[in-house]
Amino acid sequence: MRYKSVERMKPIGKHSLLGASGEISDFQEILRYLNELILYDNMWDNGNSLGPKEVHNYLTRVMYNRRNKFNPLWNSLVLGGVKNGNKYLGTVSMIGVNFKDNHVATGFGNHLAQPILRQEWHKNLSFEDGDKLLEKCMCVLLYRDRSAVNKLQIAKITEEGVTINQPYSLKTYWEFSTFENPAQGAIGSW
Repeated sequence: MRYKSVERMKPIGKHSLLGASGEISDFQEILRYLNELILYDNMWDNGNSLGPKEVHNYLTRVMYNRRNKFNPLWNSLVLGGVKNGNKYLGTVSMIGVNFKDNHVATGFGNHLAQPILRQEWHKNLSFEDGDKLLEKCMCVLLYRDRSAVNKLQIAKITEEGVTINQPYSLKTYWEFSTFENPAQGAIGSW
């Protein structure tokens, strides 16, 4: 909330993209770990490179290890990638809990965006339709958290590499009558 223009997505190696929510300094520490891992992997010079599955497993171990030392990295991570035609999308929490799925979310998105994704996502979704679906999810999240920023950044991962677009602002409409007096008609002491 304090730093509104910090980008939270970074390419990892040739095949992966990492996104993070949470503490930015801990995200920088994770990026330092990953840079060392990629550098070590490149020193083998065997023509092979780490894919998204291997990076996801590494992040799971890092987050779980830091949790066990009672010094967790305060981030939720999303890692996606494509290698040898295999698509991969996974998430890791700050305590090392991880899973992979066709669509993932962190934080508030687990409660508000995931139901929309479960209902509207399908296997043959085009990039443009996926973009619209993502914007719909982000608008719902923005309307529910007024301290959030209405900027969004989209990335595309293909066999050729990772493309991260410039951030842009969502189109919003704040003239709904329920936004004017949200407590009107509410039952209880709130």
